[in-house]
Amino acid sequence: MSKQRKRRQPRAEINPLDEWIPKTKLGRLVKEGHINSIEEIMQNNYRIREPEIVDALFPDLRQEVVDVTLVQRQSDSGQQKSFRITVIVGNGEGVLGIGVGKAPEFVPAVRAAESRAKLNITMFRRGCGSWECRCHDPHSIPFQVNGASGSVSVTLRPAPKGTGLVTADVGKIVLRIAGLNDVWSITKGRSRTSSNFAKAFVDALIQTYRMLPPQEWGTTGVAEI
Repeated sequence: MSKQRKRRQPRAEINPLDEWIPKTKLGRLVKEGHINSIEEIMQNNYRIREPEIVDALFPDLRQEVVDVTLVQRQSDSGQQKSFRITVIVGNGEGVLGIGVGKAPEFVPAVRAAESRAKLNITMFRRGCGSWECRCHDPHSIPFQVNGASGSVSVTLRPAPKGTGLVTADVGKIVLRIAGLNDVWSITKGRSRTSSNFAKAFVDALIQTYRMLPPQEWGTTGVAEI
């Protein structure tokens, strides 16, 4: 009689967060459930030093590679090549982060960039600041903002529904990850530098969450949302 082979039971998937041992006070507070949102982190002026903190707070975080650059340098043993990757992460609901990673291989460079993007995660505001629309859906930004990185400067303006993302491909990636659908943009500088171009967009979106002093209220048309 032939022996019947026993079927192996599928291994249970292990959640990496279950094996995570926090190394910082903020990490312990997040794992124990005392802090459940990034708003509490910002209000208490905590600094995120572990990417697992972001994984615990935002399990559905999306990521997108914005720029891939091959870097070469001369050493005693010859030319050494490495990848410099720019990655942007976001949940499409007001949370965004960007990071740059470098490694001799592509996959480790992406992982390093993703970890740094999570450490740099921050908040921005969505809304409808277009006088042509005046709806209450958060499909655009609440008011005009400016951002800069290196030689690149960006101006983002709220657009009415149906306009779309009027910008270059790199800017579209950043705005889509941010959850925005209708935005006008004006860019200056060397926008071909994709890494600085993406950083300028992120810097502009961050300005929507910062308070302005009274003497600057007239520059944007609003005081505070």
